[in-house]
Parts: sequence; structure tokens; C-alpha cells
Amino acid sequence: MADSTARASGDELRAGFSPLAERHALVTGGGTGIGAAIATLLSQHGAKVTIVGRRLDVLQKQAEKSANTQAIACDLTQPELVDAAFAEAIGNFGPIDILINNAGRADTAPFHKLDRQQWQSVLNINLNAVFTSMQLAYPEMKARGWGRIINIASTAALKGYAYVSAYCAAKHAVVGLTKAVALEAARSGVTVNAICPGYTDTDIVANAVQAIAAKTGRTVEQALQEFTSSNPQGRLIQPFEVANAVLWLCLPGSESITGQSIAIAGGEVM
Repeated sequence: MADSTARASGDELRAGFSPLAERHALVTGGGTGIGAAIATLLSQHGAKVTIVGRRLDVLQKQAEKSANTQAIACDLTQPELVDAAFAEAIGNFGPIDILINNAGRADTAPFHKLDRQQWQSVLNINLNAVFTSMQLAYPEMKARGWGRIINIASTAALKGYAYVSAYCAAKHAVVGLTKAVALEAARSGVTVNAICPGYTDTDIVANAVQAIAAKTGRTVEQALQEFTSSNPQGRLIQPFEVANAVLWLCLPGSESITGQSIAIAGGEVM
């Protein structure tokens, strides 16, 4: 049976009560970009937030901006380190109610030049780390009868892009994993969804734009069109737009949304 505390009346919401109060959300890759936007928004809605990633200084700087937020450094590709990080997070903030798998990396290379080490490295962070985190969080969510698992995939989970074959393969697999676990969890009060942003206004894209401009001699504005041209709205997605979708999936009224791959991409995929 679903946890009744997940529901809140209109009167309670108007009085300032948050349905996420006392919920513990863990966000991987929470120090910058989309992850930071998600962590901030969940904190603003009352959740206790753990942000996990490789760079402790970056995480701590982000954690200082929000209430009830802790930073834990961890290489998410090392399962034993993930075990320890989750144990620390739970020891400080209690069981994980909301898991946001956001950490990832998109290496570029022509397929015929992609070596096996690079292939495995991309799969380790974009797929295997998601599996590890889900396995750690899901059993307790199921036992308590409430939980939200949200995997930040990409439009690369829904279509192909040249020169990022490993990334596309990993993200497509994340969508398959999301659908399978959603079916297993369907009667447990736990929902499992994927969010698939298009090119988003983050440091990763900004650095890529600068690299293209430097390499090709084009202006920054011309280089940016490499990323905005695929979006029918002609723009980059904003991190807060992805965060808003995450929040919606965590709030009351979204209980029937599970096993979905939700594109935040201005109509790039339909």
C-alpha cells in the first residue's frame, strides 16, 4: 500500500505544507548543471538532499546554497564506493525516498575509432552506475511502500546521434532498465521513470561550443547552432525545466506515471 503521507490536501499546500518535507532525495552528479538545479528545487520543496559526485569542492559549494543539503564525494563507477556513499547518506538523513540518477558523460569519437576501454568507461558511468544506485535504493523503497526513481537519460536514449555511439547505447539501455523495473515495482508504491533532455544550457555544452568555435574558426553563435538546430524551438533546454519535470514526478498526483521516458526537448522527439 502506498504511503499515505505522500498525499497532501489543497488546504495543506496553501498553508505552506510540503509533501516532500522529511523526504530524503539523493541526486548523483548534483554539483553542477541539471543535477544542481534538481537538488536546489527539491530542497526548496522541503526535501533533505544528498548530492553525490566526484569533486567534493564543487559539491560542497553547491550544498552551501541550499538548506538541508549534504555533499558526499564518490566515484560512481566503483560499486564498493557507492555502497559506502549510500550508507553515509542514509546514516545522516535517513532512508532514501527519492533517487535521481543524473551523473553521466558523453565522450565523442567516430565508431570505428572507439576503443574498448572508452566504450566500457562510458557504459560504466551512464548505465552501470544507474544499476548500482537503483539496486541500493529500491528494496527499502519497496519495503516502505513509497519511492521515486528518476533516471536522467537524454534524447540520445530515444534516437541516434553520430559520434556518440557508446553514449546512445548506454542511454537506450537506461530506458530499458527503467521500463523493466517500473513493471516490477508497479504495485509497490514506487514509480520509476526516465527524463530525456535535449541539448541543455550547461557547462558541458558551453565548453563544447567553445571547442567547436576554436577548432573550426566559426563564431560562438555559429557553433551554438550545432546544438540548437535540432530543437524545433531553436534554443537550448534550461536546467530548471528538467528540474521542474523531476519535481512533478515526486509530488502527489503523479502516482500513475511510471515506466515513462519523458522528453524535455522542444519537440525534437515525439
